[in-house]
Amino acid sequence: MRCITITYDYDGDDMVWVATCEAFINAVGNDPAAQGFSYQVAVAGNGVTRIHWGRWDSEATLKHVQSQEYFATFAAKVKEFADGAPDAVVATLRDHTANW
Repeated sequence: MRCITITYDYDGDDMVWVATCEAFINAVGNDPAAQGFSYQVAVAGNGVTRIHWGRWDSEATLKHVQSQEYFATFAAKVKEFADGAPDAVVATLRDHTANW
C-alpha cells in the first residue's frame, strides 16, 4: 500500500477549509471505483498546520482518483490554501497497528 502525507499552514476561513475537505472525502466515498483509496485530514494543535493523509491499494486506483474532476478541484484548493505547493511525502506503508 502506498501513502502520502501533505502538510501546510492555513489560517484562513476554517469553514471554507472544512467544506472543501468534506466535499472531497464525500466524492471519494461516493465513487465506487475509488474504493481502494482512503483519505484523512487534521488540524494540528497550533490551529494553523493542516495535515492530510491518503492511502491507496494500487496505481490503478490512484490514477482513477487523480483523473476525476473532484480531485482536480480539491488539488487546486489545497494549493490555494497552502499559498503554493504544499509539502508532500509519498511512501510505501510497511507496518501498522491492527486498528489502523
